[in-house]
Amino acid sequence: MPPEDNCNYRFLLADDHSLIRQGMEFVIEEIGLEGDIFHASNLNKLMEIIEKESIDFAIIDAMFPDGNSLAVIPEIKKNSPKTKILVFSGLDERSQSLRYINAGADGFLSKMSEEEETKEAVTRFCKEGKYLSSVTQSALVEVYINPNAANPLQKLTSRELQIAELYAKGLGNLEIANILEVKQNTISTTKKRIFEKLDIENIVELIDLLKIS
Repeated sequence: MPPEDNCNYRFLLADDHSLIRQGMEFVIEEIGLEGDIFHASNLNKLMEIIEKESIDFAIIDAMFPDGNSLAVIPEIKKNSPKTKILVFSGLDERSQSLRYINAGADGFLSKMSEEEETKEAVTRFCKEGKYLSSVTQSALVEVYINPNAANPLQKLTSRELQIAELYAKGLGNLEIANILEVKQNTISTTKKRIFEKLDIENIVELIDLLKIS
C-alpha cells in the first residue's frame, strides 16, 4: 500500500535526461507532496538506489542508454515489493503500455500528456499506488476481447519470428542469411519490418520483448 497522507514520501526519478527529472520533481512539489527525491540517469544507478534506499514511488523512463526498463522492473519488485512503479515514457502508449504493466509496473504515463493530466496522474499514483489512463484502460479492454493483442509478437509472421529469435541469439545478418539460405538484403529488410511492427529501435529491446512474451 502507498504511504498515508502527510507522510514523507521517498521518490526515485529515473530518466537519462536531467530536464525530465527536474520537471517531474517540480510536479511533485506543485501537488504538495513532501519527502526525499533520488535521481538516476541510467539503469545501474536506478538499481543501486533501489537496493540501498526504501523507495515508495519510482517514476522511470522506458528507455535508457544502458537498456530498457522492462529488464529491471521485475528486479525492482523482487528487491523492493512495496515500491510502486510508474513508467513515464515517450513511447506510444496504446501499443506499448501493457508491456510494462505485464512486466510489473503499476502504471504508465505518456510524456505527451498535458501538465494538468501529468499532475493528476502523479496524484492518483501516489494516493492509490497505481495509474491507468483511459488509453491503457482501452488497451486492457482490447486484450480482454482479443487475448492475442497482449502479445505484440503475434504481429509477426512465423518467418519474422524465426529471424527475430536468431537476432536475439546474437547472430548477425550474414549468419542468419546463411542459415536460412537467403540473401543478406532479405534479412536486412525483414529486420526493418520486425522493428516497425513491434515499434522498437534496437536488438536490446527485441531481446527484452522476447523474454516477457
